[in-house]
Amino acid sequence: MLALGAATATVAIVLPTQPVSAAPTVHQAEASTVSQGVVESNHAGFTGTGFVNYHNVTGSYAEFTVTAAAAGPTTLTFRFANGTTANRPMDIRVNGALAADDLAFSPTGAWSTWKTASTTATLAAGTNRIRATAVAATGGPNLDSLTVGGPTAGATPAAINGQLKVCGTKLCNQYGKPIQLRGASTHGLQWYSNCVSGASLDALATDWNGDVLRISMYIQEGGYETNPRHYTDLVHSIIEQATARGMYAIVDWHMLSPGDPYHNLSRAKTFFTEIAQRHNNKTNLLYEIANEPSGVSWSRIKSYAQELIPVIRAHDPETPILVGTRAWSSLGVSEGGSETEVINNPVSAANIMYVFHFYAASHTDEYLNTLSRAADRIPMFVTEFGTQDYSGDGANNFTMSQRYLDLMAAKKISWVNWNFSDDQRSGAVFQPGTCPGGPYAGTSRLKPAGVWIRERMRTADNFPTS
Repeated sequence: MLALGAATATVAIVLPTQPVSAAPTVHQAEASTVSQGVVESNHAGFTGTGFVNYHNVTGSYAEFTVTAAAAGPTTLTFRFANGTTANRPMDIRVNGALAADDLAFSPTGAWSTWKTASTTATLAAGTNRIRATAVAATGGPNLDSLTVGGPTAGATPAAINGQLKVCGTKLCNQYGKPIQLRGASTHGLQWYSNCVSGASLDALATDWNGDVLRISMYIQEGGYETNPRHYTDLVHSIIEQATARGMYAIVDWHMLSPGDPYHNLSRAKTFFTEIAQRHNNKTNLLYEIANEPSGVSWSRIKSYAQELIPVIRAHDPETPILVGTRAWSSLGVSEGGSETEVINNPVSAANIMYVFHFYAASHTDEYLNTLSRAADRIPMFVTEFGTQDYSGDGANNFTMSQRYLDLMAAKKISWVNWNFSDDQRSGAVFQPGTCPGGPYAGTSRLKPAGVWIRERMRTADNFPTS
């Protein structure tokens, strides 16, 4: 932070205003009008191209210009870092009127650790000026962005359930109550990142009523190993988008071929270290550390998990970790095994779950019964399934799929459908050519599997709080 008494200046950076809607709109602080502060980029973890560093004086501010289509109340969420040990409160004014008096911007532990502070304000129809002004001689925090709008506070899956944890064989919310999350997985980000946009995630969160987004980052096949910085930053961005919409986010280390997870261990340590460092303050994440191991023993998969989990826990002690199982996460069934190999030799770590994948047209009674037995003994999470065959293509078997969904509802096994893209295969929910223009809401651009999954995801959640 700048020292008290440093020269002050007004930096006016004005971009075209953006319309505010029910969906959240992110406004970067570096694109605001700044008085007695500077735009910098010397601390990691910011979004956009930088952040505002307030001068250490009373009255320093950043002012955002937004446009509302209609008058009414909305949520204002400020993303900030405060590496000191003291609160740096700010007054929030909308069009000159005080909306929040001394809104707290508490210490975050480091200048590279970012958190959010929110308040509710009423916007006028048309142009609005939203100003965040430091009220103490120490100035304000480092300000990264302002998000305007979004779901009603407290009404989203992540807001209701808070920090998740594994309790017994179940995934439990902040009240210690077992819950089931239901959502969708992206396709490989190297191919279908254009299907992961503000509009598509708005639809998943509000039209589909999705609870969770799985961020599928392939390691090979043109993915992470070709450009680690690009794909890590892309995952960071999608985490923030899911968070802004009140959804949980699964960070999927999508190792597939080669099937030995040790092949990617050093890469996984690098990647998850950065993810855990940046997002450890969030309560809406899950880490999936090995998508579909194959051709190796369960003991080797377990050993990999026990090397990687402590690396994550060094930075994030609370987020549940999802461990892939043998034979393409079939609990060993696809290579002649069963759930007993995991039950009799579990990973030596707390707050973890085991992963199961199925494709209903290929994986019928033997797989269904395995999942059912396993869920009574160990915590299970279905991070990927389709209504088609194991290639994600072919005819849909909705009858078998419904049997799986009924079982998972009865035993509160969370599930994620493959996949939220416009791939030509029958398992991609959107018709080819839908991305990036949409529309994503409704059923006009959905394939039969998309219509079926959306209908079942839209049914009411059961998130007990007492």
